[in-house]
Amino acid sequence: MVQYAEITDIDFTVEEMERNVARFKNQKSSAEAFLDTRIPGHEREIFSIIGNGVQEDDSMQPQIPPQDFHLAMIRSEPGKGAALHSHLTQEVFMPLTGRWAIYWGPNGEKEVILEPYDVISVPVQIMRGFRNVGSETAMMLAVVGGHDPGRVGWPASMKDAARAAGLMLDEQGNLRAVASA
Repeated sequence: MVQYAEITDIDFTVEEMERNVARFKNQKSSAEAFLDTRIPGHEREIFSIIGNGVQEDDSMQPQIPPQDFHLAMIRSEPGKGAALHSHLTQEVFMPLTGRWAIYWGPNGEKEVILEPYDVISVPVQIMRGFRNVGSETAMMLAVVGGHDPGRVGWPASMKDAARAAGLMLDEQGNLRAVASA
């Protein structure tokens, strides 16, 4: 049976609708939104726009609260991007500028190259990563599903490399600096 949205007289004032607007000029980013961001080759900047998604920096405050999805933008220098990881939700990527490799598989052995406005939807639990394969700093849109999409699944090797770079995850899955001995 087909379902149709109810026709309503619900209306928002401009001020009410502004609470649902995220102006990029007001966006705060994090260079340490994820466990891998201190590991050479994985440095990048994350802008959480709608909800916190799966990011691990509990200080980030998106301008729009979570819906049934989370939206972020990633800015990365050439050759840099996310290490191999998995999610409990599908993840959609769309380059806004530049060329991006989306790679996947248990060891990241497969990849496709996306150009601006190409879209890929990576299924649940697939190990995936991405990197800017262009010659300039580039931006990419990322969307994860669900009101609470869970936490990132990191291979033990990435957790060890992050610890060596001074980061670890606490019991709630948030980033913390490794205490020096």
